[in-house]
Amino acid sequence: MKQFPILYWPRKTTADTDYQLARKVINNATGVMPDVVGADTDLMDILSKNPNATVYYPVFCESTGWWGELLGSDATVTDKLIISPECQLMVIESTAGGAHSRGKNQLLAAEIYPASGFFKKMNSGIATVADMLATDAGTILALFTGRSPTQFINVLESTGNSYLGCIGRY
Repeated sequence: MKQFPILYWPRKTTADTDYQLARKVINNATGVMPDVVGADTDLMDILSKNPNATVYYPVFCESTGWWGELLGSDATVTDKLIISPECQLMVIESTAGGAHSRGKNQLLAAEIYPASGFFKKMNSGIATVADMLATDAGTILALFTGRSPTQFINVLESTGNSYLGCIGRY
């Protein structure tokens, strides 16, 4: 079954060049103009009601924690489209709908303690930080990009940190 595109856009659309570019890029990639949903929409609700949908989720320069909603869900990032220097679209599909990850770069989530041991062992050859969020418990929820989850997990476990999972690849 052909998947239909949905653009999640949390900002005003009037005179927004990134919004216009996003719609154009999605239309060029799929051959269909996307449906648009706004800021008050739950991503997991969209995918549960539309298991064959592909959601295009914008990540802006100042976006933090956008990926938290994907942890523990049956959705995964399957691709990434660059719209502008300030905006990229993460292509998110339901794994129940048969999502297929395309690339070698994996999005790896972890809970880490803010100690130098982890940062001394981790290097850019294994994974690089894409986003970090502090928690009330004194840990950091972090999103990394890397090619080898095995090496990443080894560094995490050897420093007493926790691997939360892979939320997709691009």
